[in-house]
Amino acid sequence: MSKSVGLFFGTFNPIHVGHMILANHMLQYSDLDEVWFVVSPHNPLKDKVSILADNHRLALVQTAVEDNFKLMACNIEFDLPRPSYTIHTLVHLQEKYPNTNFQLIMGEDNLNGLHKWKNYEQIIEQFQILVYPRVESDKELMMRSESTSGFATHKNVKIIDAPLMKISASFIRRAIKNKKDVRYLLTEPVWKYVDEMNFYK
Repeated sequence: MSKSVGLFFGTFNPIHVGHMILANHMLQYSDLDEVWFVVSPHNPLKDKVSILADNHRLALVQTAVEDNFKLMACNIEFDLPRPSYTIHTLVHLQEKYPNTNFQLIMGEDNLNGLHKWKNYEQIIEQFQILVYPRVESDKELMMRSESTSGFATHKNVKIIDAPLMKISASFIRRAIKNKKDVRYLLTEPVWKYVDEMNFYK
């Protein structure tokens, strides 16, 4: 019997309660059996300067999910050619786990920019995409209104009414650098790990 796995891609720099709430919400309000946090070694659309080492970000995700057997840390992209592209990862995972039905979890902003992704037509035709709402800036809203992608009505796109998350990893990194207490923005084990390792200071 095949299982359904939601793939939640990200740098997770660091993984925070927003990620955890969204992953758990997807489990509760879709047909997913598990959610895998796919830790990206380097996103071609992101600057690499402020990214914690791959093994540290993976360890933070493993720490965050260790008490929930339906959540997994996935380092599949660490061994794939860089920069990592979602389509390559999906094809690789399908070959490795032929009895698993993989679905993509992404924010509204990523869906609106999907046309910029490598082989996006293949992604949207072959995989179901579960989309959660994002708090968008005025600039993002304007860009979205100008976008004619129309992916939201595609047969493989399912909009999930998840809680709006305004927590961002960049905000957390800045707060730590400025000696602010961020313990409630991270799960307790992750916060302890980040604090003990002096990450982002």
